[in-house]
Amino acid sequence: MKRYILAIFATAALLTACVDLDLNPKSQGSSENWYSTSQELEMSLNNLYQAAMWWTECFRNWNTDRETDDWSQREKLYDWVGGTVSTTWGQAANSWSNFYKGIARANTVIEGIEKAKESLTEAEILQYTGEAKFFRASFYMYLITLFGDVPYYTEYLTLDDAYKMGRIDRNVILESIYDDFDAAAKVLPVSYTGTQRVTSGAALAMKARAALYMGDWKTCAEAAKACMDLGVYSLHPDYRELFLSKTKISPEFIFVLYASNDLTVYSYRDNDGNSSGIRSFVPRNNGGTSVAQPSWDLFFAYTCTDGLSVEESPLYDPANPFANRDPRLSEITVPFDSEFLDYIYNPRASADKTLQVSTGTMVKNNDSRTGSKDCSYNGFMIKKFVDEDWIDRHVENPMILMRYADVLLMYAEAKMEMNQIDQSVFDALNSIRARAYKCNVSETTKYPAITETNQAKLRRIIRNERRCELAWEGRRWFDLVRWRVCEECLTTPVYGLPDKDKMASNEASGYWIFPKDFRPHMRASSTIDLSGIENYPDYYKIYVKKAFVSRQYLYPIPENERVVCPMLTQNPGY
Repeated sequence: MKRYILAIFATAALLTACVDLDLNPKSQGSSENWYSTSQELEMSLNNLYQAAMWWTECFRNWNTDRETDDWSQREKLYDWVGGTVSTTWGQAANSWSNFYKGIARANTVIEGIEKAKESLTEAEILQYTGEAKFFRASFYMYLITLFGDVPYYTEYLTLDDAYKMGRIDRNVILESIYDDFDAAAKVLPVSYTGTQRVTSGAALAMKARAALYMGDWKTCAEAAKACMDLGVYSLHPDYRELFLSKTKISPEFIFVLYASNDLTVYSYRDNDGNSSGIRSFVPRNNGGTSVAQPSWDLFFAYTCTDGLSVEESPLYDPANPFANRDPRLSEITVPFDSEFLDYIYNPRASADKTLQVSTGTMVKNNDSRTGSKDCSYNGFMIKKFVDEDWIDRHVENPMILMRYADVLLMYAEAKMEMNQIDQSVFDALNSIRARAYKCNVSETTKYPAITETNQAKLRRIIRNERRCELAWEGRRWFDLVRWRVCEECLTTPVYGLPDKDKMASNEASGYWIFPKDFRPHMRASSTIDLSGIENYPDYYKIYVKKAFVSRQYLYPIPENERVVCPMLTQNPGY
C-alpha cells in the first residue's frame, strides 16, 4: 500500500502547544543552535519519556480505568462514563495538546539529527532516529484511537499553511505509524546494559497494539509474534511482586516509565502532579481514605478454579466468595480476613475492631461501617500495586505501559479473530494462566488450561482473560471502546453495600456481602450483568448510574482548536 507522508503541522502543535511551551526559552539552548551533539539529542529524547507526554495513560492514578466497569468510587462518576463529555472537555484538550507536543518534539529531533550528522556515530544516528520514530508513532496511535481522523505532519510548516490543513483519514495515518514502528524496530537494540530506553521489542509490541486498536488482526499477530520471537522477554514468576514499587527490573517489562520522588518524577499521583493522591487507594486503617475500589463487576469477572464463571461453576461459595477463585482475584483486591499492610482486613458491619498484626492488639477498625462511615462503599480495597511504601507516600512504582503478558494476549486475540486457533494460541494463554496459579504450563492438572476451539466461546474467554490479567493497568478502557460494548456495561448502576443495619442483618444469615442464591451473568461479550442483585433489595444500594452515550466512542475535537482552524471538522454527535 502506498505510504502517504504529509508535511503538515497540526494546529495544536502550533497554537495550543506554543502557548504552554516556550520553544525558544532564553535559559536553554534554542532549536536554532541545539542538536549539535549527541548529548543534546539524547537530552531532547529524554523529554519524551516524561509522563506528561503520555497524558491519557499517566495524567493521574489509573486515569482511564476510572472510566470503566472495573472502577467504583462512592457516588462519583467521571465525565466520560457519565455521558457528559463536551467539546470543551479538558481531558480531550489536554490529550490532543500533549500528544501533539510530543510529536513536534520527535519531529524536531529527527530534523536535528541531520544538522548534527557529522558529529554523530552511525550507531547514534540509528538509535536517536529509531527512538524519535517510536515516540512519534506511539503518540499518533493514541490520537487516531481517541479522535479518529486527525492532522498528520512530519515536518514544520508555517502558521498560515497550518491553518489550511484539516483531518487525515486515520487508516492512512495508521500505515505511517506502522512504517515508523518498523523503522524503529529495525535499528533499535534488543536490550541495553545499564540503562532503560525503548528497544526493538517495544516498537514491535506497540505496533501490535496500534493494529489491535484498529482491528488489523493480521498485522497485530505478526508484530506480536515478532516480539515474542526475540526471545528476550518472559513472564515474571510472581504476579503480585511484578507490580510492587521495589520491582524496577523484570523480564516482563517491555516499555515502562520510571519514577523518582527525589527528582519529583511521580508515578501514582493526583491531579496536582504529586503523590498525595495515593491516599485514596490506601485503607483507612493505614491513614488512607479508601475512596476508590475495584468494582463488583470486576470481582465477578474472575473465574473459579475450574475455569468456569461464577454463574456456571459449582465451586462458587457466596458465604466465602474468595474461595476457589482465580488467584489473581486475591491480588487485585484484599481478601476478607487476610492481613494487608499490618491489619486484618474485615469490612463486616460487626467488626468494630480488628487485629494489628505487628502489635498483636485489637484496634479500632476504620475499614468497617462501624468504625468509619467513609470506608469502602462496596467492601473491596485495591491491592494490586499498593504496598508499604504507599503508607508514607514514598511511591516509585514504574508506570508499565507495555508488558509481555499483553503481547501474548494480543497475539492470542488476533489469531482467534482470524479463526486461526492453534496450539500457539493455547500456549500463549496458558502460560499466563499457569503463572497465576504458580505452576508450570505443562502441569494442566494444577490450573484450568484453555482448550476451547469454538471461536465465539474462545472470544469470551480471551476478553475476560485480558480483563483479569491486566486489571487496573489502563487497558480496559481501550478494550471496551474497540469492542464497542460500552452500551452494555457503562449504562448500568454502580452497586455497593447497603446501610449498616441491613449489613448486620445479612451477616446474621451467614451471607453478609452477597445473597446465597445470587449469581451474576457473564454476557457473550464477557461483560458482567449484575442486575439480578436487585431481586435482593437488602443486599445492595445503588450509588450512581453510569450514563455512557455512543458519540463518546470518539473524543470531541477540542473546540479551541476548531476556533483557530475551521478546517478541523467535528466528530459526529458533538
